[in-house]
Amino acid sequence: MSLSNHYSWRALQIGYFDQQDRRHRLASQRGSYKMLGDAILDLLIPSLILLHLVLAPYTKVEESFNIQAAHDILIHGIPFGNTTSSLAANYDHVAFPGSVPRTFVGAAVLAGLAGPFRRFFTSKTSLQLLVRAILGLGNAAGLHFVKGAVDTAFGKTAGRWYILLQASQFHAIFYASRTLPNMFAFILTNLALRNLILAKAVAWKTERSSKRRRLALYLLTLAGVLFRSEVAILLAAETVYLLYQQKISLKKEIIPAGIAGLTLGLLTTVTIDSFFWQQWPLWPEWAGFYYNTILGKSSEWGTSPIHFYFLNALPRLLLNPVTYLALVPLSIANSPVSRDIFIPQIAFITLYSLLPHKEWRFIIYTVPALTAIASSSASYIWTRRTKSTLYSLGSLLLLSTTLLSFLLSLGSLYISTLNYPGGQALWLLHRLEPEYRVPYKIHLGNLATQTGITKFQQTRRTWKYDKSDNQTALLEPEFWLQFEYALAENPARVIGPWQRYATVSTFAGITFNPNEEELLPLTPVFGDWGHTIQEHYINAVTILRKFVPGQKWPGIKMKESVYILWREPPALKREDPAVAKIKEEADRVAAAAKAKAVKS
Repeated sequence: MSLSNHYSWRALQIGYFDQQDRRHRLASQRGSYKMLGDAILDLLIPSLILLHLVLAPYTKVEESFNIQAAHDILIHGIPFGNTTSSLAANYDHVAFPGSVPRTFVGAAVLAGLAGPFRRFFTSKTSLQLLVRAILGLGNAAGLHFVKGAVDTAFGKTAGRWYILLQASQFHAIFYASRTLPNMFAFILTNLALRNLILAKAVAWKTERSSKRRRLALYLLTLAGVLFRSEVAILLAAETVYLLYQQKISLKKEIIPAGIAGLTLGLLTTVTIDSFFWQQWPLWPEWAGFYYNTILGKSSEWGTSPIHFYFLNALPRLLLNPVTYLALVPLSIANSPVSRDIFIPQIAFITLYSLLPHKEWRFIIYTVPALTAIASSSASYIWTRRTKSTLYSLGSLLLLSTTLLSFLLSLGSLYISTLNYPGGQALWLLHRLEPEYRVPYKIHLGNLATQTGITKFQQTRRTWKYDKSDNQTALLEPEFWLQFEYALAENPARVIGPWQRYATVSTFAGITFNPNEEELLPLTPVFGDWGHTIQEHYINAVTILRKFVPGQKWPGIKMKESVYILWREPPALKREDPAVAKIKEEADRVAAAAKAKAVKS
């Protein structure tokens, strides 16, 4: 080979190696971007759960028992000595037991996990956020485990779409940190779902698949025994379907899982709940099932038609109409694994539809499964987006509807922040009355306690907060003489020379002819940055409305809900900046209402 040919050959070699090196670098870079994107997606659900928690920190009456129980265990401890009198003195359930006893298991777990961090929190209101954050992150972990199963069953792209579809749904994210019994069971049902998906996606005869099926049935049994009896229907649906397919062993899987779950569940709940309720033996979930289902008492809370879950609850839970109308049916039609996941879930919903009293939270356990099925179709469409116009349009539809679902979910979050007047009223009273050393006594009305007030909010140690709701006593003038303040939904029923101190409003619907105060009402939790956003939004809308026919624009109607009353005018020792801002806003609202009345 001549010298010139040698150099030419060498140049070609160098060029080839440079090209290979560039390809490796690009591949490595793309891999790094994918890893970063996956890490961001993995953080999306827990981040959204915490965002919903921070912006809507108060609770409703359905969450009351568990959040109050968590407070009592966390603040007062478990009274092993002088138990009866200690429970009566410090525990909320003794004075307000409810129609049926409920389990302390979930609350005890939350309090136990929160206990080591208590020293880092200076206020009880922060402790409530901590307790709820633990539950929310537990549910986020459960959903993450389901995502891992989707990765294995349908591929990494399906797992990414699962995160996007699940995160864009409002109910699962908003309620993940709320102490409903269903959300404690939700953790266990999601862990069970993860094992069922993995068992159905691989060879069913392997030892690993057998262990996963056994663990899934054990977790569902445990969830039904401890937290929600309706999970037994889901357990039965899964078990019968596996038996029908002849993919499960009665002796090696079903019976051992059932015995283990029932034994551990009963030992846990009967031991803990018999102690706290001072009744032996006590199984709260059985008591609730007997009261609500066998005696039919749940119907007193209202009944719904048999199609409610299919035509109302599921569309709201899944939120994205493409998920419900296209992705799930497409996946069922093309994937045997999807059918195996779908059939027991839909059987559970169908059977549960026979009961007259229906609520969306009774079928929340099916949402991750249906979302996992939908993610399979989403992945199929997305990975073929460059192959035809149909798949390109389908991918565009997926992206746009998912983005729209995110926006609708955030809009629902915003409206939900306006639905806790009780919690806001007590916060406002604490700001308006800075004198915390005086032993004031405050009556908390029924609506106030149902819309945000818990013992975590009762932060003034010298104040006494009274939730008495005896209707006979409330009609006695002498009853009201013991209070300096009252949070009431109807001032006319508060007997005596009471004066209105402040009012907290709540969401009352949508209006398309709003005044300035109805454009973007915000709760105090948004702080100064919220007022800044509100101001810019109002200025922008004021300009834009001039170009809209009739100057129509969506706004939020608010109605007065909880009234802060005092028996004697309080002596304000200082002018808190927040108080001044609240007063200024109240004066502005009153002036706008007066001007509107004069104009009309």
